[in-house]
Amino acid sequence: MKIESLKKALLRCASLIGRGLVAAGLLAATAAAPPATRSAAESRQSAQRISQQTSEQAATPVLPKEVQLTVDPVQSAVHWTLDTTVHTVHGTFALKRGAAQFDPATGKASGEVVADATSGKSGSDSRDKKMHQEVLESAKYSDVIFRPDRVEGKVAAHGPWTASVHGVFVLHGAEHELTVPAQGEFAGVSWKATAKFTIPFIQWGLKNPSNFLLKVNPEVDIEVDLTGSVQQAAAK
Repeated sequence: MKIESLKKALLRCASLIGRGLVAAGLLAATAAAPPATRSAAESRQSAQRISQQTSEQAATPVLPKEVQLTVDPVQSAVHWTLDTTVHTVHGTFALKRGAAQFDPATGKASGEVVADATSGKSGSDSRDKKMHQEVLESAKYSDVIFRPDRVEGKVAAHGPWTASVHGVFVLHGAEHELTVPAQGEFAGVSWKATAKFTIPFIQWGLKNPSNFLLKVNPEVDIEVDLTGSVQQAAAK
């Protein structure tokens, strides 16, 4: 009886040891196994995301090193506003021509936008006659010119942008340094922009049109609306 009991005990020990070895082997195999690979669906989704990001980057428009802008005088105009003690005067000037170049990387610019001083109108023949003969002397100084030399601010290749344009403003034959805040937009091969600024015309040497009955503000508000085409400048 003792021998039979001993045999049964030994068999139970052997069985327990065997089960322990199997469990340890399974645990070791699980720890050493490489991580499960992604499913085919996850792989496809990842590839689609990468492809979309690449396409978006490729589609983002980039301005060339040097951009050439031309102004369409027919679609562009200059509006001016002058306050007086009696009323506010509104008027316009026509554009003659305009063309400019600028480097988006450095901001360096050149060219000119020219308004026709003889085209100035305010809705009153007598007032306009005095403006042309005594103030502007437009028969002698027929061109009002802005020559940009620097663009400050980030100008996007597509969509709206805001920048400051520095340059020289030529009025009544004299040159004056001027920085003009501008807002614009590029849309393919076309562009448009609006600039608003103030000209201290009396300080700049033009005749004061005030008299004992009417006092005129020494500064005139200007709004320039430009429309034109854009293209890469020819290589130099």
